[in-house]
Amino acid sequence: MLFSLEGQKALIVGIANEHSIAWGCAKALREQGADLAITYLNAKAEPHVRPLAEELGAEIILPLDVSQPGQLEAVFDEITARWGRLDTLLHSIAFAPRDDLHGRVVDCSAEGFTMAMDVSVHSFLRMIRQAEPLMHEGGTCLTVSFFGSVRVVKDYNMMGPVKAALESAVRYTAAELGEKGISVHALSPGPLKTRAASGISHFDEMLNAAAARAPMHVLASIEDVGGMAAFLASPQARNLTGGVHEIDGGYSIIA
Repeated sequence: MLFSLEGQKALIVGIANEHSIAWGCAKALREQGADLAITYLNAKAEPHVRPLAEELGAEIILPLDVSQPGQLEAVFDEITARWGRLDTLLHSIAFAPRDDLHGRVVDCSAEGFTMAMDVSVHSFLRMIRQAEPLMHEGGTCLTVSFFGSVRVVKDYNMMGPVKAALESAVRYTAAELGEKGISVHALSPGPLKTRAASGISHFDEMLNAAAARAPMHVLASIEDVGGMAAFLASPQARNLTGGVHEIDGGYSIIA
């Protein structure tokens, strides 16, 4: 081991199945010794997520739909009661109504844009606010972004502005929490075949184009993203914060 997370407490939000980025991160954090709290979206998702959480020996497994009042607070109440602290937070959730996502940005509805911003961005801020008092000796807050935040990616549509807002939130919260030893980061893999990504039109074409364009000609895996997450959660990364970390085989450096 180049670094250890032994004894750390980590909350993982966003596992939908074994292809999820959050699952790759959960595995990597656990492999380095972290104890896990894992959430699932709802009763429909529980049968897919609970076995994965149990496979990693998660000490806390709870429902969390950030659009439902009280559920986020309940998760943090349980973490406070069981652990009394938190070292790492991983936020890997995003949502946009299908009609708004598949249309032009200029045509998206106010209601759809508001919902996308709330679930994809403001929920991260709410989680950080809950985590802050539990990070007594510092900690790490991670979220997941995409290259479409800074460049126009065909068919990514309204999620581009939403992810741009998320990355801005990372910078501002990193500046605000640095004095407490809390770092904030965005993980930015290239296109990955996850359930969330399947809602994007022509996503298979995007995958093929990304692999052809990237200097390494290989798409990132959830294990690649997990490795970066584990490193950023480690003491060796304590002086890094506010970054958008590209894990994409060089895809983002090519014009």
